[in-house]
Amino acid sequence: MTATIRPAQATDADFIALTILLAQRGPTPRGWFDIALGWPEAEVFDFIRKLAVARQRSWWHTANFIIAEIEGAPAAALCAMPSHGTRTMAGRAIEEVARDFGMSPSDVAAIYKRGAYSENCWIQGGDSDWLIEHVASQPGYRGRGLMQALIARALAAGEQAGFKRTSISFLIGNDPAERCYAKAGFSFAEEKRDAAFEALTGAPGFRRFQRAIS
Repeated sequence: MTATIRPAQATDADFIALTILLAQRGPTPRGWFDIALGWPEAEVFDFIRKLAVARQRSWWHTANFIIAEIEGAPAAALCAMPSHGTRTMAGRAIEEVARDFGMSPSDVAAIYKRGAYSENCWIQGGDSDWLIEHVASQPGYRGRGLMQALIARALAAGEQAGFKRTSISFLIGNDPAERCYAKAGFSFAEEKRDAAFEALTGAPGFRRFQRAIS
């Protein structure tokens, strides 16, 4: 079946939220939002869905995602955007959505405190990199080449925007992701491990791959 690759729209917020959950969890049972929010899955999903259409755009926003469709059904997606400023934008987006949820500043501080478990091993590309993040296919559509098509589109967008190098990070132990990125021309750049992170999540830390865009 031929895949259709298209930019995500605001109406794709549910699918993008699901993609983010799958990508963050990888081979582990819980991802960053599961742990940082500490809520039931339905409420975590609702928070991420609101991030996907927040006024503050971030690496969770539909505007930065590309979707692969099969016969009109969204099947896979990824985020592609400049690395510069991503963490600042992410913080602003979380605070915006938290306010919409009626959360207090102390509630937001608690999110950051619970989410700080990743700080000792998170890695991403430098400010001059084109960043690919939150990469996931729905289980029934895996093995169909959708990720290669999405990554190719993401690389073309980065080249058009003037970037020379792209970077992607993933959980150590996510072997299908690593094979996918290697197939797309990425190679190992660095990794960081943290015992406390592994004790909480089951993954030793993060690995980063990179490649030249052109």
